[in-house]
Amino acid sequence: MTGFGSRECRLPGLGRVSVELRSTNCKFLDIILHLSEGYFYLEEKIKQMIAKKIKRGRITVGITINNEETNQVFMNKRLLKKYIMQIQEIKKEFKIQESMSLEGLINLPGVLALTKVYPSKKKVWLGLKGVLRQALEDLLRMRQKEGQALKRYLNVRLELMRGLLGEIKRGFKSAMQQRLRQIKTDEERNSFIKDVDISEEIARLNFHLNNFAHKLSGRRTAGKELDFLAQEMQREAATMAAKSFDTFVSANIVRIRTQVEQLREQLQNIE
Repeated sequence: MTGFGSRECRLPGLGRVSVELRSTNCKFLDIILHLSEGYFYLEEKIKQMIAKKIKRGRITVGITINNEETNQVFMNKRLLKKYIMQIQEIKKEFKIQESMSLEGLINLPGVLALTKVYPSKKKVWLGLKGVLRQALEDLLRMRQKEGQALKRYLNVRLELMRGLLGEIKRGFKSAMQQRLRQIKTDEERNSFIKDVDISEEIARLNFHLNNFAHKLSGRRTAGKELDFLAQEMQREAATMAAKSFDTFVSANIVRIRTQVEQLREQLQNIE
């Protein structure tokens, strides 16, 4: 299911922390992570935290930690002393009177550098996981709203299929009676019934519809189970289509197969 969640705050010792989560449809759980430089060691912890809450979907995670306090000026005094000693020797040897300037010294290669000093890993994770948890809760709330709308959509499809199955059952019974009256011998009747009888398929499809409705109304995660049931529905409908000899029945079987396909498309979004 799709969703979005984001949080941003300023934390002592970490600076500005921004977390953004985006969820799109996917059969499996796929977490794509974008982290600020220097914090890649957090990847596994972040993925584990998300995986505890989400089982299916492509989750794109963007985390920015902007801590100005990590920028530190480093002066290589040992190297600077070597420069000064060499310069003084050169001035003495060649009798150069020109004095050394501070600007000239600090611009010498390797004397002055800007380095980053990162907080401890424990401190970073303790600060980040609270922000991540809040953004994750935002995402889950949005996914839950979409899930309720999707559940209503699937229930409408189920009711349509139940109605179509009732039409198929009545149409098959009527067409069978008419055709059997036209067949003269018991042997031919038995052979015809064996080839075209779809009573068992109707019963199994009705069972799958009821089972689907039961699992859909439950609280437990059942996306893969629902997908399996939809596959079984499609299998029974395909068998019915192969056996059907009546145009009215065949037309309604096609409608059922269309509804099952629509079910399966949406089931990719359910955990």
